[in-house]
Amino acid sequence: MENAAEATSRRVVVMTAGGLNPIIVIQHLAKAGMDVHVLLENPEGKGEITRRRARRLGWIAALGQLGTMIAARLLRRLADRRVEALLAEHDLDRTLPDTVPIHPVTSINAPETKVLVEQLKPGAILLVSTRLMSARQLAAMPCPVINLHAGINPNYRGQMGGYWSLRENDPQNFGATLHLVDAGTDTGGTLYEVRTKPASSDFISTYPLLLTLAALDITRQSIDDALNGRLAPIKPQGPSALRFPPTLWSWIWCGLTRRIW
Repeated sequence: MENAAEATSRRVVVMTAGGLNPIIVIQHLAKAGMDVHVLLENPEGKGEITRRRARRLGWIAALGQLGTMIAARLLRRLADRRVEALLAEHDLDRTLPDTVPIHPVTSINAPETKVLVEQLKPGAILLVSTRLMSARQLAAMPCPVINLHAGINPNYRGQMGGYWSLRENDPQNFGATLHLVDAGTDTGGTLYEVRTKPASSDFISTYPLLLTLAALDITRQSIDDALNGRLAPIKPQGPSALRFPPTLWSWIWCGLTRRIW
């Protein structure tokens, strides 16, 4: 029988700010028999995100991106039928398994998070829909830290990678990446990639879910590799670009003229 130390080393910590996509990833890992613990951080406020983008891109672009984020959230009700069909197809729902412990933290970069990780002694950490992990916190983690990214690296780093691949006439790279976390934004070594194709009913509010579902198997495989010492990251090839949400006017223009919503 597996001893206590070995059992602990097989533990997986999923860090997330919550939402449907992390829930289905956690369900999938739990169904695979993994010992999953969730560290649930407080999400970043839209004001904080907008100010950070304004420092980098200027206030006009930052406010335009905020408009698109708000529109995408408001349009989620229109996506409900598609979302329910996708969940049913994969035998998933919107609830976390009762067997998965949840540990609230203020931020994945908080000292309390480091203490919890030390106590839980995971063999792998998975980030799904979190803020960026700081270099200092990353250096303190005792095991591989892996990120599920809804885009193909390196050209679709950042946010809304699926949307940008369609907009840039690159539908063959509508996909997701599992990669190691480093000090950059989606710049760590690639573990696995998966590509899929959106349906005509998919749009900016359903692309992330579609990509998360497509990546469930490679997410489980990445964690399994980490737990068994088989990680083999490779440097992603091609042009590198950090993506942000489109501005509201740009998104509407592209939707009206090219039917890419």
